[in-house]
Amino acid sequence: MSKANGGLTEEELKSFWMPFSTNRLYKAAPHFLREASGLYFKSDKGQRVMDAVSGLWCCSLGHGRKEIAQAVYEQLCTLDYAPSYQLSHELPFKLSRRLLNYLPDDFSQVFYVNSGSEAAETALKMALAYHQLSGKTEKVRLIGRELGYHGAGFGAISVGGIPNNSRLFPNQLQFTDRLPVARGDNPFIKGEPERDDTQAEKLLELIEKYSAETIAAVIVEPVSCSGGVLVPPEGYLKRLREICTEHDILLIVDEVICALGRLGHPFSSVERFGVIPDFITTAKSLANGVIPLGAVFVRSGIYDVFLSKSDTLVDFFHGYTFTANPAACAAAMACMDIAEREGLYYRASELESYWEQAVHSLRGSPHVKDIRNLGLLAGIELVPAPGELPGYRTWQLFRNCFEKGVLVRANGEVLALCPPLIIETSDIDYIINVLSDELGKLK
Repeated sequence: MSKANGGLTEEELKSFWMPFSTNRLYKAAPHFLREASGLYFKSDKGQRVMDAVSGLWCCSLGHGRKEIAQAVYEQLCTLDYAPSYQLSHELPFKLSRRLLNYLPDDFSQVFYVNSGSEAAETALKMALAYHQLSGKTEKVRLIGRELGYHGAGFGAISVGGIPNNSRLFPNQLQFTDRLPVARGDNPFIKGEPERDDTQAEKLLELIEKYSAETIAAVIVEPVSCSGGVLVPPEGYLKRLREICTEHDILLIVDEVICALGRLGHPFSSVERFGVIPDFITTAKSLANGVIPLGAVFVRSGIYDVFLSKSDTLVDFFHGYTFTANPAACAAAMACMDIAEREGLYYRASELESYWEQAVHSLRGSPHVKDIRNLGLLAGIELVPAPGELPGYRTWQLFRNCFEKGVLVRANGEVLALCPPLIIETSDIDYIINVLSDELGKLK
């Protein structure tokens, strides 16, 4: 047993196949997280590490919230599990109504899942089934976007646009295509790039190619976070909505990361971008990363078709064993209590200007190719390291920042930032200072 391995044996260290990770490099020099509170993790070496990425885009309320832990504990002591097939418990109904209060009356239903991946799969299946029940049986094609990310399932990678996520997996969904990347033409744009409807209007080219009668749905993120924090031009979502409405195509907006305060509103597609999608998916911050929980918000007209057109007793043949898990619902209710009491759904709007100026102060630092931001999100794109595998330089920066007490996220050649919504301006300064120092040391 080695102290350098966090007290694990070599056999134990080898046994966990870590997801989306450089296992061979990590296990040669592992770091471990032992505790978490507020903005900070504590490592196995006793070091405090500021969380500048909300765990994995999900711990928006910060860590160690005793109110959430207490709610989960009390729920587990009362009702630890309840099936959602033909039976349920009260919490998902209460949680649904509370969440729907933040959306227009167009939305009437919430379908619970366990992750953002499952939320995307569910929305895609709902879209296909809706058209089948409506008698539009040729509407089978699904449109995603290049560098989009909607999870790791086969439906999600079929419409997603990050090449490494799909290149080793043949036999994906047959009837799919992708819009081009939506982003500004120039580097170092602050916030949304200037309006450019030609990017959204690429959908018209796909409609001409396939015919609107064959396209079931379009799925996009407000910001392509895992694709590199790519911010579409102003008006992009609105123009997509107009085209989808005109051609009877359903619009799915994936707010797994962007909902619940990340862009300064509970639901950014509606409040920040002025769009009413047919489906909104969310997950990560719904239970603050404490317990897996995701949700699909559905417009009432779509739900009504399932009720009125189904020729079986079961409305929708889809669901999961852990749908609306009691402890997960209790965690989400406690998260809403905290966010509402502390005004965290709108905190990003208050900090956005300061955050923007801070992250763009890194322009001119060694190796920095571009910086993008919106809300409390930022992506710092680096020049690739010559002679190394793609992403090696950002991986180095990730490791070095951790050693200096800041956790960031390496996404290919982009360093992503997504701090908890409880962050203060002094904390932002600390993150930027560490990044500036470590960028200067990179070769």
